[in-house]
Amino acid sequence: MRWVAGADEAGRGCLAGPLVAAAVLFDYERLSLSDLRSLTALNDSKQHTEEGREELYPRVLRAATRVAVTSRCVRGIDEVGVHVTNLHALSDMLRRVGREGGICLSDGFRVPPTGFDQRHVVGGDGRSAAIAAASVVAKVTRDRFMRRMAERYPSWDFDVHVGYSTPEHRAAIERHGISPLHRLSFQSVAYQQLAL
Repeated sequence: MRWVAGADEAGRGCLAGPLVAAAVLFDYERLSLSDLRSLTALNDSKQHTEEGREELYPRVLRAATRVAVTSRCVRGIDEVGVHVTNLHALSDMLRRVGREGGICLSDGFRVPPTGFDQRHVVGGDGRSAAIAAASVVAKVTRDRFMRRMAERYPSWDFDVHVGYSTPEHRAAIERHGISPLHRLSFQSVAYQQLAL
């Protein structure tokens, strides 16, 4: 197909911080050979180093026809749950970039209807360039935000673990309690082990 949109998220499994969803639309008739070469390294954002994602980020923005990003706040996640928040964020982003006559792809999840032809692709961030591009955009956007938040909330070292459940993060929660960025509804083993 000429028009392929992909969506993915970052932060679904975190203890703290927003969920960030992104969608990227590629027009395969418009991509130049230079664009294609610059995107050959695309893969699931978790397979790249931070430096690798930062290098891919501007390449994706240059090559994409449309890019949309949303951040869903912690309190919103607490209200409706991370799964519902994720599905609606992915659907909203695909609706923003989708194009009639193209296809919208989501990574692993069946998202609410977008009004466009759509499919979910298991392991999509490793199988679709559009989903992998969205994965990179979502991850870089979210990590940059969490690093900025580390300046506001230095006790939790968000610049190191960006909100994921690491031993260091759990130890910081034990020492300092939770910050305004921490999700309260997330039923995590990390939280169950802590007396909050």
